[in-house]
Amino acid sequence: MAMVLRSLRQHALSSVVTIISVGLATGLTMSVFAINHQTYNAFTGGEVGFDAVLGARGSQLQLVLNTVFHLETSPGNIPWSMYTDMATHPRVALAVPFAVGDSYRGYRIVGTSREMFTKFRYRSGQGFIVQPGGRVFEPDRHEAVVGNYVARKLGLATGATFKPTHGSSEGGEAHAEEYTVVGVMEQTNSPSDRVIWIPIEGVYRMSGHVLRGTGKEYRPQAGIPIPDEDREVSAVMLKFTTPQAGFTLSTQINRQGKAATLAWPIGRVMAELFARIGWVTRILSMVAYLVVVVAVASVLASIYNTMNERRREFAILRALGARRVTVSGVIVLEATTITALGAMVGFLVYGAILAAAIVAVREQTGVVLDAFRWDPALGLAPAGMIAAGALAGMAPAFKAYRTDVAANLSPLS
Repeated sequence: MAMVLRSLRQHALSSVVTIISVGLATGLTMSVFAINHQTYNAFTGGEVGFDAVLGARGSQLQLVLNTVFHLETSPGNIPWSMYTDMATHPRVALAVPFAVGDSYRGYRIVGTSREMFTKFRYRSGQGFIVQPGGRVFEPDRHEAVVGNYVARKLGLATGATFKPTHGSSEGGEAHAEEYTVVGVMEQTNSPSDRVIWIPIEGVYRMSGHVLRGTGKEYRPQAGIPIPDEDREVSAVMLKFTTPQAGFTLSTQINRQGKAATLAWPIGRVMAELFARIGWVTRILSMVAYLVVVVAVASVLASIYNTMNERRREFAILRALGARRVTVSGVIVLEATTITALGAMVGFLVYGAILAAAIVAVREQTGVVLDAFRWDPALGLAPAGMIAAGALAGMAPAFKAYRTDVAANLSPLS
């Protein structure tokens, strides 16, 4: 081992460059697979609180992205009667209406009922909690509950006021109504942190909004109740009483009906998205493998290029009694040491990439990746790199094995 360390010091520049290249390759490989696995599980296997989404006829994927992850535009509206039917259905444990279409400084405003905060559980046994000093909005008032992420980004605290903007972009026309923040949610590490929640009645009565539940335009007027037949919702979030309920309702709505779409199960719908964009992961994987090949080649080149100047050293070792296997083993150990050090650097590279990914994914989707979650790639990638480095050392080791003692011990001049 002393010989290996001395060699690394003698060829410090090439050793450092090689270690860095191995570290980049290892870190990139770990990042590609670990982050992909974690995002896939977060979007397809994580708890979202609801079993299904009922919405306008169209794409199930768009419906889920729009309502669960707040990433897409609404595919359309459905009559209020569909919500009431689901709310009283014996197979449905909870039905929560959603109305979307407005925003504030780029963050989505969702109109819903108080059940979103009193009965909904975004994870097993965990419901939305309003920070101390706040409360849930009243259904008939211009009040809002703000997601934790939105509150921190926009500086919205309890008591603050704002005017919603028509549409999902920041450049839309501001509504006349002014809303007061009556509560800020505790952090949930879910897409809900990026949402501003207001009473669904407020969405209906927002200036400029028109209801078409009956097929004809209806403009709400102050002090006059809105007829149920004129109301409409963007979607209905559903929690079933049993797993079999989803299959039954999916058959009735998706196959036998033509008025709406039931996105169920949510995990399967999101898995279809990852199946469609799987080519991106495959390309990234190919790039990672290519970088690994380049890094291993750099290990080989780094050691092989020093062999000519080390022939005399190996000849002296042989003359002192060292066996051929011992001399060649030193070379393999040196290659293994370089890749092992590079693999350690790879964890730093992985940490930097993961930190950037956590920020990007959270800002775009609200989903928070776990920085300390173990993934098999974190063990397999470094181990595979070290093994590949040892194999790369076999060629120069074989050259050292064949060193001619007599020829290399002759005088240099």
